[in-house]
Amino acid sequence: MNIAVAIALMVVASIVMIASYRLGSGWAKDVGPDSGYFPFYIGLIMFISSGLTLVQSIIGGRRDARVSFIARDQLFRVLQVLVPMTIFVVLSITIGIYISTFLFMSFFMIWHGRYPLYKTLPIAIAVPIVLFIVFEVWFLVPLPKGPFEAWLGY
Repeated sequence: MNIAVAIALMVVASIVMIASYRLGSGWAKDVGPDSGYFPFYIGLIMFISSGLTLVQSIIGGRRDARVSFIARDQLFRVLQVLVPMTIFVVLSITIGIYISTFLFMSFFMIWHGRYPLYKTLPIAIAVPIVLFIVFEVWFLVPLPKGPFEAWLGY
């Protein structure tokens, strides 16, 4: 599995480096770094690290084939995060990121954190409001919105 992940990350790093090179990955005179400067070097670091992991995994030899990659309880814990996160992404596209964030945070605080409702609701309401103010008002960066935000005029 280490070999497969290392190869996959090397492919992703290559894509990042190629795209960054096209944007300009050098240092512009009197301006500073080009648009792709930092992403290119992050991709390069990722590529080298993954390459080292690949070499280490190949040299390290095969482990016992009977040992599973992930235990059943570990897989269950991963799925406890992966499934709600996938639902969050789908909801962000359909009903907007702010309402989705409220639902996601509420769910996780109650289900995983075992927080009572009186502690969950203020946090789950405040975080999307703060995100809205920071991104929509201060930085003027529109994030995905749904029908609720349209009803409010955004």
